[in-house]
Amino acid sequence: MEKEIKSVANITRADVWEFLQLATDIPLKPEVQEYALEDTNKALLDMKNKHIKGEKVLCIGKGKHG
Repeated sequence: MEKEIKSVANITRADVWEFLQLATDIPLKPEVQEYALEDTNKALLDMKNKHIKGEKVLCIGKGKHG
């Protein structure tokens, strides 16, 4: 899976590389909340009502029933 960095800021590739170098020196631990695919409506409501932080991931094949 290919990773992308997208920005709406007016920055250069050199700025991105400098930032990534600095980021490797910081112990970042992203917040991720997983939802089973059948809980998509709950995930959308949680996002709408701002009940969750960080990234939201829908997991296919990791549902309540196996």
